[in-house]
Amino acid sequence: MEPSSSGSAKARRSSSGGSWGSVGGGGADPFDIPAKGAPVERLKKWRQAALVLNASRRFRYTLDLKKEEQKEEVIRKIRAQAHVIRAAFRFKEAARVNDQPKETKASHVDGALGFGIKEDQLTALTRDHNYSALLQYEGISGVASMLKTDTEKGISGDESDLTARQNAFGSNTYPRKKGRSFLAFVWDACKDLTLIILMVAAAVSLALGITTEGIKEGWYDGASIGFAVLLVVFVTATSDYKQSLQFQNLNEEKQNIHLEVVRGGRRIKVSIYDLVVGDVVPLKIGDQVPADGILISGHSFSIDESSMTGESKIVNKDQKSPFLMSGCKVADGYGTMLVTAVGINTEWGLLMASISEDSGEETPLQVRLNGVATFIGMIGLSVAVVVLIVLLARYFTGHTYNPDGSPQYVKGKMGVGSTIRGIVKIFTVAVTIVVVAVPEGLPLAVTLTLAFSMRKMMKDKALVRRLSACETMGSATTICSDKTGTLTLNQMTVVEAYFGGKKLAPADNTQMLSAAMLSLIIEGIAQNTTGSIFEPEGGQAPEVTGSPTEKAILSWGLQLGMKFSETRSKSSVLQVFPFNSEKKRGGVAVHLGGSEVHVYWKGAAELILESCTNWLDADGSKNSMTPEKVGEFKKFIEDMAIASLRCVAFAYRPCDMDDVPNEDQRADWVLPEDNLIMLGIVGIKDPCRPGVQDSIRLCTAAGIKVRMVTGDNLQTARAIALECGILTDPNVSEPIIMEGKTFRALPDLEREEAAEKISVMGRSSPNDKLLLVKALRSRGHVVAVTGDGTNDAPALHEADIGLSMGIQGTEVAKESSDIIILDDNFASLVRVVRWGRSVYANIQKFIQFQLTVNVAALIINFVSAVSSGDVPLNAVQLLWVNLIMDTLGALALATEPPNNHLMQRPPVGRREPLITNIMWRNLLIMAFFQVSVLLTLTFKGQSLLQLKHDNAAHAETLKNTFIFNTFVLCQVFNEFNARKPDELNIFKGITGNRLFMAIIAITVVLQVLIIEFLGKFMSTVRLSWQLWLVSIGLAFLSWPLSLLGKLIPVPDRPFSDSFTCCSRGKKEADDEKEGSAKQNNV
Repeated sequence: MEPSSSGSAKARRSSSGGSWGSVGGGGADPFDIPAKGAPVERLKKWRQAALVLNASRRFRYTLDLKKEEQKEEVIRKIRAQAHVIRAAFRFKEAARVNDQPKETKASHVDGALGFGIKEDQLTALTRDHNYSALLQYEGISGVASMLKTDTEKGISGDESDLTARQNAFGSNTYPRKKGRSFLAFVWDACKDLTLIILMVAAAVSLALGITTEGIKEGWYDGASIGFAVLLVVFVTATSDYKQSLQFQNLNEEKQNIHLEVVRGGRRIKVSIYDLVVGDVVPLKIGDQVPADGILISGHSFSIDESSMTGESKIVNKDQKSPFLMSGCKVADGYGTMLVTAVGINTEWGLLMASISEDSGEETPLQVRLNGVATFIGMIGLSVAVVVLIVLLARYFTGHTYNPDGSPQYVKGKMGVGSTIRGIVKIFTVAVTIVVVAVPEGLPLAVTLTLAFSMRKMMKDKALVRRLSACETMGSATTICSDKTGTLTLNQMTVVEAYFGGKKLAPADNTQMLSAAMLSLIIEGIAQNTTGSIFEPEGGQAPEVTGSPTEKAILSWGLQLGMKFSETRSKSSVLQVFPFNSEKKRGGVAVHLGGSEVHVYWKGAAELILESCTNWLDADGSKNSMTPEKVGEFKKFIEDMAIASLRCVAFAYRPCDMDDVPNEDQRADWVLPEDNLIMLGIVGIKDPCRPGVQDSIRLCTAAGIKVRMVTGDNLQTARAIALECGILTDPNVSEPIIMEGKTFRALPDLEREEAAEKISVMGRSSPNDKLLLVKALRSRGHVVAVTGDGTNDAPALHEADIGLSMGIQGTEVAKESSDIIILDDNFASLVRVVRWGRSVYANIQKFIQFQLTVNVAALIINFVSAVSSGDVPLNAVQLLWVNLIMDTLGALALATEPPNNHLMQRPPVGRREPLITNIMWRNLLIMAFFQVSVLLTLTFKGQSLLQLKHDNAAHAETLKNTFIFNTFVLCQVFNEFNARKPDELNIFKGITGNRLFMAIIAITVVLQVLIIEFLGKFMSTVRLSWQLWLVSIGLAFLSWPLSLLGKLIPVPDRPFSDSFTCCSRGKKEADDEKEGSAKQNNV
C-alpha cells in the first residue's frame, strides 16, 4: 500500500494539470506558484498574466509587493537609527568615563505617579543600554525598588496596582492603523472597469430616454441599469467588508501571545497586552522577550537579536550585559527579567506601529483560480466582441426588429438621439456579457472560504498563521506527529521509581532510602529544574508550574517531603546546562558551602546510564557500575518502557570548588558529564488521549499515513504507537520502527526508502525530524509535521505544513509554523485536515456552479444575437444573474462546512486539475439542459406557451420574461446539485448550512419581487400562476437529470490531459519517463 501511495503522490506532484485554462505545464504556467517561499518574480508574473477588471478588489488579499519593499525600508531605518543612537551613546560614555573616573549618583526623581523613576528615564535606560546609569540607580535591585517590585515575588498584581503602572508607564500596546471602512470597500467595488462603463451607459441612456420619451417614461432603462449596478456594488462591498473584519480579528489573535509572569510570588499566565512595567517575567529557550527589560538572573542565557538588529548573532546576557530588547528570542538557557519599558516606548513597539498593517498573502489555489478566471474571461470577452459586432451590423442593416415586427433602425429616418440610444443598448448588452463572463469573484471565493474556514477552525482549536496552509493541508499525504501532548494527554505523573538499586513500592516510599540518599535526590530535583513551586500561606496545597515532565518530577519531590524554597536556599547555583533535545539531558552545578560542589544531571535514562561509572545503594554507599548492574538497570528501563512509561534517570558527580573556574570564566565552563554516580530512575506515565485511535483510523482511511516522531526510547515509542493504533503488530522491526541515530546514519537514497516505510522513530533529535521531512518530500509526499521546541523550527519551516503546539510550543516554533494547534490535540490536527479538504471541495462546487451559468448565458445570448439580432437576457437581467452566481453563489457554496465524506477520499493532488472529470460531466449535462430548454423557448417559445394570439410586443416580452425566470430558477435548483458533485443525495446535511438556505430563500423572494413588481426596471411582465408552475417544473428537471448524470461513469484520466498531451514539450515527456522508471526501481 505504501509504495503505491507514494507513486500516486509523486504522480500528483509532477502532474502538469494545473487549473483549467492554464497554459502549458510545470514552470511554463504563470498561474502555478509554490505554497511556501514563492520568489517575487513568480508573484509578478502571474499578476501580469491575469485578466483583471478591478485590480483593487482582485488583488486586495494578495501580497502587496510595493508595500513589502516599503516595510523592509522602514525596518532598515529603525534598526539603523537604533545602532547610531547606541554607538553615539557608547562613544560619549567612554569619553565621559575617561574624563570623570568617579561616578556621581543619579538623583531619583519621584515624578512618575508615586514611583521612584520617570517613564522617560526608564525608556532611555534600556533603549541606550546605559550600564553606567544602571549602576547609578544601584543596579537591578535599585531599579526594582523604585518600581516597587520584589525581584523574587514580582508585583502584587491587584487591579489598582496594574492601573497605576499603566497610567505611569503606558500599556504594552502600540497604535494600530484602523481597518478600512465600509465606504472604502464600496469605492473599491466601484472601480470595476465594466461597472464603470455600465454606469456611463446608464447615464447616457437616462439622458437620451428623458430627451426622447420624456421624464415619465424615459428614465426607466437608464435608472434600472444604474440601480442594478449599485446593487452589485453594495452586495459585493458588504461581502468584502465582512471578510476584512474576520481577517482583522484573526490577525489580532495571532499577535496575542500568552506568557508567564510572577505576581504575588505566584506564576500566572497573562496576555502580552496586559504586561506592565515592573513585572517579573521568567524566560526560557524559545520564548519571545515580551517587552524591554533588564535581566535579574540567568543561566547560560543568550538572546537572538536578529529580529531587531537584522544580524543573525547570538548575544550572551549576564549582569554586565543585562539589557533585553522586546521582540528578540531566547536562544539558550533560562532566566528572569524585570520589565522596564512597554508598548511604543520599546523599539519593537515602534517597529510594529510602523508596519502594523497586514499586507496580505496569495495562496496557490487563489493564483490558479486567477488563471481560470483569465481563461474564461478571454472566451467571454471574445464572445462579447462578436455579439457587439453582430448586433451593430444587424442594427445598421435594418435586421434588428422591435417586438411589433418593425425594424429598429431605418436609414435616413432615424434621429440622432434614437440611433445613439439603440447603440448604447447594444453596447450595454455586450459589456454586461463581459461582466457575466469574466468571473471576477472566482479568485475571491478562495478568500471567502478561507476566511470562513479560519474563523471556524479557531473554534476547532486551530489558529491559521498562513492562509495557504489551509489549502495545503487538504493535500497532506503524511503527518509526522510528536508523541508527548499530541498523541498523549500531557498529564504526567511518576508511577514507578528505581533508587538505591531497588524498586520503590510505592514510588514515594522514602522509608526504603537513607537520609543521605534522600537528601541528594531532593537537592537534585529542586535545583536541576526549570519549573517552580508556589507554597501559599495557610497550609494550602502547593502550586507546581513548568513543563509537564518538570511538574511530574517536582510533584514526586513534594511526595518525598521536599521543601522547595528551603532546599534551594541551602545551596547556590554556579552553572546550568539547560535541557538539550540533542543530548537529551540537563544539568546544574551547585555550591553547598566550603569547597563542596555537586553537579546534578537528569535526562534520558539509557543515555545517563552510559555516563555512569558508579551507583548509590539505599544506604548512600557508592558501588562500582558492573556489567551485571548495568544489565539490571537496563532491564528496569525496558520494563518501564514496555509499560508506556517515559524513563528519566538522575545522577550526580561531586566536585571540589578548586575544579570550578572563577566567576569571569564560568560562563564558558562545560559541566562534567562523565564518571557520574547513578541515583535512580523514575517512570512517568502519560496516557494516550481519548479518541486518538479513531483519529488515526480516520487518517488512514483518508489516505494519510501518521508517523510518530519522539525523543523517548524505542520501547516506550513502540508501546504508545500500539496503544494509539499507529502500529498494529507488536513485533515489527526496522525500518518500520527505527532509532533516530540509525536513520541519520543511512546514505541519502537508503534514507529516502526507509522514510517511506517508517512509522515510528524513537530517540530522535530535531535534526532527525528535519531529515525525515526532507526525505519524505523528495519522495513526493505532502508533509505535515508537528513541533513544539525551538530546535523544531527548521523542520516546521521545511515541511509543507508546519504545525506548532499552542500550549507547549515555544514562540520560535510558533513563528516558524503555518498553523498553531491551540490545545496540542491530535484530534484537532485531523479537523484541520478536514477543513483543508473542505476549502478545495467548496471552491470546486462554486466553480461547477459558476461555469454552468457562464456557459449557458454565453451560448444563449450568442446564438440569439447571431440568429435573430436580439438577446433574451438584457443588461439588467444579466447583472442580477451575475449577482446570483458571483457574490451570493460564493457565499452559499464556499461556506459549506466539512463532512466525513471528505475523509473517505484520497488527498487532493496539488497539481490535480481544478475541474475534475466528475465536474465536467455535471457541468456539461446541466449546461446542455439549460441551453436546450432556453434556446427552444427563444425560438419556439411563443407557440409552446400559446402566445400567438397575444399582442406581438406583449407576447415577446412575456416569452423573454419566462426565459429569464426559468433561467434564474434553473440556477437555484442547480445550486443544490453543486453542493454534492459526487453524491446522489444532494440534500444531505443541508440543515447544517443555514447560510445556504438563507441565500436560496433570498434569491427566490427577490426573483418573485422582480417578476411581479419590478417589471418596469427589469423589462419584464407578470407571469400567471400556470407559467410559474411550468417555469418551476422545467427548473426542477435539473434534479432528476443530475441524479441520472451521476450514474454515468467517468474515466480516471483527467480530460484536461487529452488537450495538453499533444502540446507537451519533449523535456516534460522525458521527465515523466524518468520519474516512472525511478518508481519502478523502487
